[in-house]
Amino acid sequence: MRGIKTILALSALTLAGAVPAAQAQISIQIGPEPSCPYGYYDYAPYNCAPDGYYGPEWFAGGHFVGAGKWFHGPANFHGNVNNHFDPQHGYKGPAPEHGAPQAPHAKFQANESRDGQGHADKPHR
Repeated sequence: MRGIKTILALSALTLAGAVPAAQAQISIQIGPEPSCPYGYYDYAPYNCAPDGYYGPEWFAGGHFVGAGKWFHGPANFHGNVNNHFDPQHGYKGPAPEHGAPQAPHAKFQANESRDGQGHADKPHR
């Protein structure tokens, strides 16, 4: 009985050594961030957001700090948005064309705070 267990154990070790090791390769292609004068939504497909969606804290020196995969704002960043201009909330209005000039911010009305990665904080009341 002991001899059979030894033979089975050796057979199992031999078979385990004969199985080729799996090699995983992961390739992630993010691509360039969208070129939008007022910034882009923080979820795919990262379409351009209209003026009035992002508050002024989302811009540094006139440049959008980014959102989603290309977010490059400070750690623990939270900025105000007006989600009435978000297609996920039913917005169907105009969005700026790629390469359009940035207009001065209109009177901004925030109703939500976001972190740049698509996570909303408590809505403004």
